Amino acid sequence: MSPIGTLLWRNLRIYKIYGANTDVGKTIFTSILCNASRSIWKDEATAYLKPVSTGSDDEADDKSRMFETKKHNVLTDYDTCSHINKFAKGVIRQTLYQYSQPAISNEQILNSVYKFALDRAAAGPGWLFIETAGGVHSPSPSGTTQADLYTALRCPVVLVGDWKLGGISSTISAFESLRIRGYDVEIVVVFEDAQYGNSDYLKNYFEQRYGIAVTALPAPPPRNTYSKEQDERSLLEYYRKKSQAKAIRDTLTHLDRQHSARIKALEGMSAKAHRKIWYPFTQQKLLQPDDIVAIDSAYGSHFQTLTPESSTASNNKSLLQPSFDGSASWWTQGLGHGNSSLTLAAAYAAGRYGHVMFAGMIHEPALKLATMILDSLRNPRLDRVFFSDNGSTGMEVAVKMALRASRVRYGWSPDTKIDILGLKGSYHGDTIGTMDCAEPNTYNEKVEWYEGKGAWLDYPQIQCVAGKWQVEVPSEIATCQNQSFSDLSDVFDLERRRARGEHKVYESYILSILRQHLDAGRKFGALILEPVVLGAGGMVLVSDPLFQQTLVLFVRQNASLFGPDKLPNLVEDDKTWSGLPVVFDEVFTGIYRLGRVTAASFLGLHPDISVHAKLLTGGLVPLCVTLASECIFDAFASDEKSDALLHGHSYTAHPVGCQVAIQSLNQLQSLDKTGSWDWAKSNGWLQVANETQTCLAEPRPEIWSIWPLSLVQWISLQTNRVAGVWALGSVLAIRLNAADGSGYTSTAAEGLRKKLLHGVSSAPGVAWNVHSRVLGNVLYIMGSQLTTEQEVKEISDLLRTGFEECLTIKILWF
Repeated sequence: MSPIGTLLWRNLRIYKIYGANTDVGKTIFTSILCNASRSIWKDEATAYLKPVSTGSDDEADDKSRMFETKKHNVLTDYDTCSHINKFAKGVIRQTLYQYSQPAISNEQILNSVYKFALDRAAAGPGWLFIETAGGVHSPSPSGTTQADLYTALRCPVVLVGDWKLGGISSTISAFESLRIRGYDVEIVVVFEDAQYGNSDYLKNYFEQRYGIAVTALPAPPPRNTYSKEQDERSLLEYYRKKSQAKAIRDTLTHLDRQHSARIKALEGMSAKAHRKIWYPFTQQKLLQPDDIVAIDSAYGSHFQTLTPESSTASNNKSLLQPSFDGSASWWTQGLGHGNSSLTLAAAYAAGRYGHVMFAGMIHEPALKLATMILDSLRNPRLDRVFFSDNGSTGMEVAVKMALRASRVRYGWSPDTKIDILGLKGSYHGDTIGTMDCAEPNTYNEKVEWYEGKGAWLDYPQIQCVAGKWQVEVPSEIATCQNQSFSDLSDVFDLERRRARGEHKVYESYILSILRQHLDAGRKFGALILEPVVLGAGGMVLVSDPLFQQTLVLFVRQNASLFGPDKLPNLVEDDKTWSGLPVVFDEVFTGIYRLGRVTAASFLGLHPDISVHAKLLTGGLVPLCVTLASECIFDAFASDEKSDALLHGHSYTAHPVGCQVAIQSLNQLQSLDKTGSWDWAKSNGWLQVANETQTCLAEPRPEIWSIWPLSLVQWISLQTNRVAGVWALGSVLAIRLNAADGSGYTSTAAEGLRKKLLHGVSSAPGVAWNVHSRVLGNVLYIMGSQLTTEQEVKEISDLLRTGFEECLTIKILWF
């Protein structure tokens, strides 16, 4: 099943009709709009669609009764098809599903709506009015409210207001429910009522606050209880007159203009952005307007992007296509775009607090999040939470914490130069402090202010090559042969590997490198690692986890290398750092990105400082927490203000971010507890582990990915193009052979990236693609924690096709 596409064609104006409540006249207003559009645009077709009707099949046909015994003859949902048939002549009409039909999924409804709209666009220019059932939050057959059900279609809305007692409140509430989900309410229509005067109030309210026009019409004539024929004639006359009313003509003219304006704005975005925007991580001179992708909206795992050929496409060609967010929007997305629960959490905090001063003050979202994140990580060393804006600043805070702690413990003077110990290719952000923790010239050889305050160790890498998991050890570490494992769980079975003595060659290498630096007089104040995966450093499934574990344990067990053998008043316990403060940068890898709440758990280690961002808020708003032990915190204890951690931001611990983070963590933990990822775990990964498990007395680590093991192994067998591949959690990384070398300057992955971007077309005619990112010769694709099994299957098929076609037409990736 193809992804759901947004409904936008140049020649077809599509509007969703929502009601502020039941019995507000949705069908009457829709009939008037249908009649008027047929009258004004005589050479175009008008269509009416009811996706789901609340009545039974026999009530939906022309034999259904025409009127409920209610004021103004307002119709129930099951009357609508018959009503349109009688009072909107010449209108194409269809009801797709009845509530009485069993097991109607959201995907069925949305795909059927898309298919109907696609057929109407193919038939020629015109209008399509899609009427919902009941109120904005009336449930669909699956139980999903209609406001959430139709979000992916992103239709602009005509909202039918409520003229009855309490109607002002229900109308405004309905509008806010739609607005908070990203709907464009283009106009409000409502019946006039002298008793309550709702239409006058709503007109002032919407026009003054939001610039949204309100159309008010006199209510239909009272019901004639004595003659059904007379009743029908009077209603027909009402429709005839109101369909010709200036207010309705103005309404349709406004909707027609809004449709054209939306398309014009979308098609002009890329050129305007090229003139006005300075893009990050981009050589602007090489960027052309056609390279900039215009996004209309996003929902779930997909952007809705303007098709590249939109300006030259035929009128009946869809202007938008779903684009799978293959980089999780720079690794931020965890709970999907347009997640209404996160949006509501943000709105609640914005409404209750806005942003408030944090220094010396506290609010509930910050305190609750601090408690929650400490409890979730289950790290007995961590006691304190420092809030910052993003991962780069959070890591800068971590560096300041660690270096100060080392300086105080070892009695180094303020002018003593202290270095960082880390891994080659490390990258921890773009602040000056964190760039100092990166390997020199790895990212920008012309950064003049760069000082290079680190020492970097080489490390083994893990990837699947020709169907086997290889631990590739650089010659600098050892001349021994690379190790090969049949299962990734074996690689992460660190206890057994240590028992076999595999860590000893790593200890020898670590000691030799440290001796070189220490003998040269260098002092180290922190060990900083991205556990398991180096993200921006090339998407490397890093250093055999045994290497990282060995490095941390070696530093902690050899404190005498870094400072005095005996330190006065030092309490030795499992919460006090030893040797060097250990900082784990989990900005990218943490909070379930790799399938676990922490990447540290793969190593069986507890860092002294841990930094978390990105998935912390599900990707909705920026926020970062730097967590530290009480021992680290105590290093700043002083009577002098200058000894404090003088770091902060205007939006420190902003309530919106904290509240969204609470909701994000709750949802992610619920997904974990309820087995929402069992389909992925059983997709080849855990079967292999379980088969091996039967021969072992101790449990093996649970290692899995949403990307099927069979796909990973298949890609690894394409050895004429692929140097290696790995998958863990929601991440898939493919390293291509590159004659131009690896690293950021390589173009080896561009061929496959372009193939994914080219995409496919599938029933019911939705063209879609994968928007992915490359890091030199590495192409990576990342799902969210809500990416579905079906989405993974579709992208897996596209990847296989991409490899096969690239091989067939001999595209050179190097």
